[in-house]
Amino acid sequence: MPNFKVHSPYAPAGDQPQAIKALSDSILKGNRYQALEGVTGSGKTHTMARVIENVKMPTIIMTHNKTLAAQLYSEFRQFFPNNHVEYFVSYYDYYQPEAYIPRQDLFIEKDSAINDELERLRLSCTANLLSYDDVIVIASVSANYGLGDPQEYLKMVQAVTVGDEISQKKLLLRLVEMGYTRNDSYFDSGHIRVSGDVIDIYPPYFEDEAIRIEFFGDEVESIYKISVLENKRIEDYKNVNIYATSQFSVSQDRMAIAIKRIEDELGERLDFLLKEGKLVEAQRLKQRVEFDLEMLQTTGMCKGIENYSRLLTNKKPGEAPFTLLDYFEIKHKEYLVIVDESHVSLPQFRGMYAGDRARKEVLVEYGFRLPSALDNRPLQLDEYINKAPHYLFVSATPAQYELSLSAVKAEQIIRPTGLLDPIVDIKPLDNQVEDIHDEIKKITAKNERVLITVLTKKMAEALTKYLADLGIKVQYMHSEIDTIERNQIIRSLRLGEFDVLVGINLLREGLDLPEVSLVAILDADKEGFLRSETSLIQTIGRAARNAAGRVILYANKITGSMQRAIDITKNRRKHQEEFNKAHGITPTTTIRKLDENLKLEDHGDLYSKRKNIDKMPAAEKKKIVKELTEQMKKAARELEFEEAARLRGEITKIKKL
Repeated sequence: MPNFKVHSPYAPAGDQPQAIKALSDSILKGNRYQALEGVTGSGKTHTMARVIENVKMPTIIMTHNKTLAAQLYSEFRQFFPNNHVEYFVSYYDYYQPEAYIPRQDLFIEKDSAINDELERLRLSCTANLLSYDDVIVIASVSANYGLGDPQEYLKMVQAVTVGDEISQKKLLLRLVEMGYTRNDSYFDSGHIRVSGDVIDIYPPYFEDEAIRIEFFGDEVESIYKISVLENKRIEDYKNVNIYATSQFSVSQDRMAIAIKRIEDELGERLDFLLKEGKLVEAQRLKQRVEFDLEMLQTTGMCKGIENYSRLLTNKKPGEAPFTLLDYFEIKHKEYLVIVDESHVSLPQFRGMYAGDRARKEVLVEYGFRLPSALDNRPLQLDEYINKAPHYLFVSATPAQYELSLSAVKAEQIIRPTGLLDPIVDIKPLDNQVEDIHDEIKKITAKNERVLITVLTKKMAEALTKYLADLGIKVQYMHSEIDTIERNQIIRSLRLGEFDVLVGINLLREGLDLPEVSLVAILDADKEGFLRSETSLIQTIGRAARNAAGRVILYANKITGSMQRAIDITKNRRKHQEEFNKAHGITPTTTIRKLDENLKLEDHGDLYSKRKNIDKMPAAEKKKIVKELTEQMKKAARELEFEEAARLRGEITKIKKL
């Protein structure tokens, strides 16, 4: 049984002890589904960590976007410093899937930019899942997409032990079969190099280390880890397991079978297209697939190899693909899936399949892909929800779907800080803009901040201009503002560089802004997605980090969603007040250092500060590039991928000069 141990300066408080016990007991009794409903700021992440510690099961924590996944990864590495905490998200910085638009006869080629650090972390995840029991994986929706067969991946492991009798040539051939490339001059991730009786192997799941194997004749004399940069000996091994360079790597026998199946399916599909009189589609398909077959036969890989995943993994048509969950199952009979922000994550999992299917059906119909490409897909919701032995749904506003599944629902209404849910006021729509201006004046006089949610981008921009003309320091934020600029806006709000932030749907989840004491929801009675019960509760929660938190709903009528959100908030506040009174707790505003959530250092300023950089000596430019490169790598290691991308842009600018 794996030994998980939480390291935290804080003991469970408020409702946490009861929630941790109820959820842990339910999982250990064998219940498949359980739910945790916790208000904003109640320490749901800490509860999740304590549940993992109690049940002692390998765990995958899934959420609906990379930003939240990165935040969870950082937190769980701190909670479990002595366990294997892994990160599994899409390894694309940019991804444009291939698509065909028939009415324009326009084929859009697949275009992507792979992030090497994210790819390394994915490979580290699958390798460690098969090597250790104490694994916690933080994953995005990418974990629901197809991977290679874990059994085949396990077969592609090369074990090497000191004293083994194996020839260098045989080991090198095996490593090449596993996807490694020999390169004696430039040593990089996924490479092997040979120098006399020494073989260096740079596994793609290692960061800056490689494995060195020294031979005496055909006997393995020593194995140790080295630093790639300094070529220094770091750690000695008696034995080592080396994993393939890709989860799609397969043995030569399996590849031969897969190639035969691709050829058979191609023949059947060409016959069908020709009978239908689709000569162009048949010629197109023949040309594309035969090129892929040639690449597979010669290199073992091809562009878009994932489209042949069903044939490579020997799955039946329509059968669920292998995913990261199968890598848990191959090693661990009992494991736990935690779905964070389940009210958003589960609907997103449901919608992934339909969109993917629609795009690929067009590609198949017009001869760009074989029909088996349809099975390179994400899991459907029913496949996902019935896959693992145990699930824990976590949300401030869990949907009826996950609540109906759950044998146990634990609640966290009490915050460890004693903070209460905000007071909710209702004001008429008439003159809502003028009224919010008056409210802003009162709040800014106390050096506090205001969030305003509106329904459209146009309204956000118009309201921002109106308030700015009246002398209010205000900015707006909507979906067309990129991630880097969004982070800068939030940081500036917290620093007090402006006082009011206007937004649409971006103010619901994931914002921790203790400086905000007022949230204003304009047109609150316009029933719909942005003014649903769930959205209103999430938005109201943005004011729950401040002891003086207050929310104003501007409406001429009270909708059902408004009434339910208000009732829930009032009931929570009453319960919190009773608890605080009974325990002598005085609510205090959350104090959170800015650098815990938002990056203070702006390393990219090196470029913008040097206005005359084009006139600088080449040696000085190289120094700046070197410094920026080090900072870029550091940002990538710390999962600050937006910052890393920006630094890479600054480096490119300097190099162009």
